Amino acid sequence: MRKRVILFLLVVLVVSIFGYGVGHSLGEEKETALKNLDILGEGIATIEDKYVEKQKLKDIIYGAMKGALASLDSYSQFLTPDDYKNLIVETEGKFGGLGIEITIRDSVLTIISPIEDTPAWEAGIEPGDIIVEIDGESTKDITLNEAVKKLRGEPGTKVTLTVLHPNQREVSEIEITRGIIKIEDIKNSSILEDDIGYVKIAEFRESTAKDLERALADLKKKKLAGLILDMRNNPGGLLSSAVDVSSLFLKKGLEIVSIDSRNQEKVVYKSDSFSPKLIEIPVVVLINKGSASGSEIVAAALRDNNRAVLIGETTFGKGSVQTIIPLSDGSAMRLTTSRYYTPAGISIHEKGIKPDIVVVKKEVTEKEDIFEKLKKEKNFEYKKDYQLIRALDLMKGLLVLQ
Repeated sequence: MRKRVILFLLVVLVVSIFGYGVGHSLGEEKETALKNLDILGEGIATIEDKYVEKQKLKDIIYGAMKGALASLDSYSQFLTPDDYKNLIVETEGKFGGLGIEITIRDSVLTIISPIEDTPAWEAGIEPGDIIVEIDGESTKDITLNEAVKKLRGEPGTKVTLTVLHPNQREVSEIEITRGIIKIEDIKNSSILEDDIGYVKIAEFRESTAKDLERALADLKKKKLAGLILDMRNNPGGLLSSAVDVSSLFLKKGLEIVSIDSRNQEKVVYKSDSFSPKLIEIPVVVLINKGSASGSEIVAAALRDNNRAVLIGETTFGKGSVQTIIPLSDGSAMRLTTSRYYTPAGISIHEKGIKPDIVVVKKEVTEKEDIFEKLKKEKNFEYKKDYQLIRALDLMKGLLVLQ
């Protein structure tokens, strides 16, 4: 009993010390904050002492942290030391899994976007699909970390997803074989026809802007009159990378995005470099419901600065910024610390960006008579892509006007 009392006092002492820092910043609310933290300490000690099965104090505290972060929004989360290591592996761009970006949205496990040319992409997973079950187990109340652990695995192993397609309102079981997911920032760069260039950006990572610059330099050697920038199913990535990519198409000093947080002054990111040749050519940006975060930043920056026309479908709507905050024991918090706003001052969080010209995805039919001059470059049959065809038609019109 004496041991339990000491444990209780230690827990209360820890949270009270933490509470002093919190309460000190709250002024008049300090006493209330301390009382609430004392309740937390009391609850943790009671669970450790009276729960039907013996629990490790660390596990109880980790559980409390998971609940606290999950109660904030669908993007904030607590990362155990193993979760944090897995996150680092993911940012390196190579890991074993299915090739999907997921989130918890409206309390359900939702696909942000499948990564192109991955097992999930080839299996027909679509942005906005809801994962109802993983290997027969319900995803109700599942955390993002738990879902990632279930979805990842050794290459060659299989996982069965029960998926709800919202547009079709039907559930289907999809068996997917895991593979090595190697993420390439620039998936394709080609000259299509009439000197119109095409570049597909899959994600925004540290090297994306430099990789894009090299790809565009190669296209310019072939003569580049206009550019179609494809960011469909691009789930985002690094904010700095999205800013650098936007800068390639904007005159110096133009606003790209602003970040507004609770305890800091508003931060405005502006273009800091530009290529005169790129500024002279028209740009069409392709977006869809799988375009999120960084791709939304680039799309909004180019449109709001009258630099590009957006075509496709309304984007996903992820307009918040998460900061990874390491903790002393190797765990970490992924905490939403700010929201970003377009140059027009609009928050697209949970709303998305509406294109200037709406073109929904659909199958191309022979009646449209477009296969007669099918052109292949790097196995890229672009005339089978209806949205890209419409973007190409739009670009041809812009070049005529220019």
